[in-house]
Amino acid sequence: MNSAVDTSLKQPELYIQKPFALRNGTIIKNRLIKSAMSEALGTIDNIPTPKLATLYRQWANGGIGLNITGNVMVDARALGEPGNVVLENDKHMSILKQWAHAGTANNTHLWMQINHPGKQVPKGLNRGSVAPSAIGFGPDMARFFEIPRALTETEILDIIQRFATTSAIAKQAGFTGVQIHGAHGYLVSQFLSPNHNKRTDQWGGTLNNRMRFVREVYKSIRANVGEDFPVSIKLNSADFQKGGFTEEESIEVIRTLTDDGMDLIEISGGTYESPVMANVKQSTYDREAYFLKFAETIRQEKTPAGHNIPLAVTGGFRTTTGMADALALDNLDMIGIARPLVVDPNYPKKILAGQAKSNPIQARSTGIKFIDNLGLMEVAWYTRQLHRMGQGKAPKPNEGTLGSLVKVLLTSSFKTFKTRRLRAS
Repeated sequence: MNSAVDTSLKQPELYIQKPFALRNGTIIKNRLIKSAMSEALGTIDNIPTPKLATLYRQWANGGIGLNITGNVMVDARALGEPGNVVLENDKHMSILKQWAHAGTANNTHLWMQINHPGKQVPKGLNRGSVAPSAIGFGPDMARFFEIPRALTETEILDIIQRFATTSAIAKQAGFTGVQIHGAHGYLVSQFLSPNHNKRTDQWGGTLNNRMRFVREVYKSIRANVGEDFPVSIKLNSADFQKGGFTEEESIEVIRTLTDDGMDLIEISGGTYESPVMANVKQSTYDREAYFLKFAETIRQEKTPAGHNIPLAVTGGFRTTTGMADALALDNLDMIGIARPLVVDPNYPKKILAGQAKSNPIQARSTGIKFIDNLGLMEVAWYTRQLHRMGQGKAPKPNEGTLGSLVKVLLTSSFKTFKTRRLRAS
């Protein structure tokens, strides 16, 4: 074991306290990220609410260095779930500024995660769905999702511009950066995957063509926000599906995007069909960092232009020592935390003060095997807690898992009905 790791074991918080400088000179005050979780705290007609400011103020006061929001959609016709915030124009600038002001308290960065769901849309929510190709989900998921319509070239170019427009509005409102959601099976991820992208034009086929969409999204954003505004991406290490996006392809995309100027790459993995990001078994809870091995591989890479790859890993860190060791060994630059911050919004302060030796979360179970194997079960429990926090209430760590799932499903179904009815009026 090298001396850096020996030191981290004695005072691991020292590595986590250290500021991180992005390539563009932006300084993040420590190495901790509040990674994106979908809050669904918008109105039925997808306007941000004061609950978002209430929620993000708690995390900004809790010691995190970088707050990353949940999904903000770039197109009102393409929601991922009811209650998504949609940002197409500056019509609601006042509430956006409140959100930005709250989330940037205490010199905290607040980056808006921006997204288009593609075909990954619950049936009945939108008037149809679109994707790179007209390919539906597999047999296990087909009953929940419609078969999408393949995007035209004109529509692809329009979506690219929408990402740029949303980013420019976020900057105007006071958000300090944006993150492209390129993981978990949403539209950017669909373009990258040969399972979902069967196009024969410039947007499909070879990896260079399949990554064209995300590169054009990045370039369009950069042209609208300038060089000093951080632009990040959340990207799959792999789809974990036969014939899908592979780790080797992910590494090539990461190298390319870094040379294009991407400020930070956050590693994740999986899709709705293979939800490694949500379906966490107890054995996974007992080890550190789901994607750390992949990060170690990337750290051995240089980009074609010789740049170091700015890297964050989210998910699975269980101890302060584990976080510090990863930083000390230079396996990554930033540590992403999500669900622990729902149970304890002040968890970062405890880490930075050397008072948190272990993660405050535990695996949730209903006791019903079929339900426990669904990624949705854990997501529902945490959604309930986010909504409590948005109301200014404390999290409720002992709330029942099965009850949370039932309540979230009923609420989601009702909101889906109201959303569809609103669009039909």
